[in-house]
Amino acid sequence: MLIMDHKAKIRHMVLVEGKSQRQVAKETGHSRNTVKKMLQDSEIPRYRSKKPRTAPVLGPYKELLATWVEEDEKKPKKQRRTAARMYELLVAEHGFRGGKSTVRVYVGKLRKRVRTQVYTPLSYAPGETMQVDFGEGEAVIRGQRVKVKMFVAWMAYSGARWMQAYPGETQEVLLEAQAQAFAFFGGVPREVWYDNMKVAVQEILEGRNRREQERFASFHSHYLYEPHFCNPASGWEKGGVENSVGYTRRNWLVGAPEFADWEALNAYLRERSEGDQVRRLRGRTKTIGQRLAEEQAQMRPLPPAPFPWARSVAVTVNKLSLVTFATNRYSVPVSHAHERLTLRATAFEIAISNGQAVIARHLRCWGREQDILEPYHYLPLLAQRPRAFEHAQAIREWRQRWPAVFDRVYERLQQENKPAQATRHFIELLMLGQRLTEARLATALEEALRHGCLQAACVRELLRRQEDHPAPQPDLSQRPHLAAVAVQRPDIARYDQLLAPAGGVR
Repeated sequence: MLIMDHKAKIRHMVLVEGKSQRQVAKETGHSRNTVKKMLQDSEIPRYRSKKPRTAPVLGPYKELLATWVEEDEKKPKKQRRTAARMYELLVAEHGFRGGKSTVRVYVGKLRKRVRTQVYTPLSYAPGETMQVDFGEGEAVIRGQRVKVKMFVAWMAYSGARWMQAYPGETQEVLLEAQAQAFAFFGGVPREVWYDNMKVAVQEILEGRNRREQERFASFHSHYLYEPHFCNPASGWEKGGVENSVGYTRRNWLVGAPEFADWEALNAYLRERSEGDQVRRLRGRTKTIGQRLAEEQAQMRPLPPAPFPWARSVAVTVNKLSLVTFATNRYSVPVSHAHERLTLRATAFEIAISNGQAVIARHLRCWGREQDILEPYHYLPLLAQRPRAFEHAQAIREWRQRWPAVFDRVYERLQQENKPAQATRHFIELLMLGQRLTEARLATALEEALRHGCLQAACVRELLRRQEDHPAPQPDLSQRPHLAAVAVQRPDIARYDQLLAPAGGVR
């Protein structure tokens, strides 16, 4: 390729000295076509590829990298993957054999393209369009800083938002969150826009066609709306909800606020979603809430019953009285060991039934390969095998959090009985709390220790007395003469006079 000095010399010879292109080509050794091209402009000569370069190594991974870049644009800067990290993931998880610089250069181009997009203003009719998406944020729940999946739904005409937080992003979460969004907005829009999330799309076909997940198809058939999916790595096609994800994270979850549990977090987000409707957006004369009322008049009414969004799977109880779901294991009562049961999973709960009744409930675990054990499920078996009590995993985990009086009662029983007998008595006492709160059982055990009676019948009677309510006080406002009547309490000590004195009979 010619350098600028050569080009300047050629242009001077022709345009200033008046030499012909043929003569200049002969003197410089360049072709006449080259001389002719140098006369077209005075810019620095640059190589221009006539055909787009092929990328035989990177080609199969371009769409995946575009998806990662788009996902990262929704996250806080500190949570985004670097180009080097993307390269490591391609090598470790997808068998990529290209160079790191190849990935770094292509990721840089993708980021520049995403951040310099140009858009056209859009308008929507009332009740026409809703957009949904998941984003990431942080909150402190039960004293622990956790990442939360933020489901955001945005009504395109009014600008109304609905946001809820979940521990994960699964199909049952999407269906539950969207059903709650419909209920919050007061109706079902004519269309809902998504990106190509795996919980909704099984396969991307040609053009706008998608092969949907069966339960997702059943969901939008239940609510009778039309789903639309963006082109791959084209999140700007639903830019309203993309902006809403960032807005809610910056304004509603800034600084990782602290909550007692997920229920409290979502109650807070619902309150913010409702409070947001008093705002008036730029260029509009009505508030978000007023325009949402216009949308509600045009939306399809909610169906008589919500869609059953819980995920149901058949499970078999193993010899440890555990069933497996999403790599985690949940306990059931030992009387159901080796049975075939049904597990229903929602965002926050696992319910296991035998077809007639729910036999076990657990808070859903979003970790991996964890055992979630309910100690009451194992107490009947441990009563038969008391020597296993001290080493039972469910009991050891329970002892770390149960009331201190439980330990004192167990120590007293061990002092007064043989080891196996003491353990059986203690298990019998623990089983009394199966249908109560630990606090109620602890109160009864404290009283039982004061009376020196740790038999199950005694504690059962103390629990029964807790349930007795004091007699209601009569209303004597219409009988003031009765209000003046004073009833003296009997002196129980006088009954001692009936006892025989020491050494004789009275």
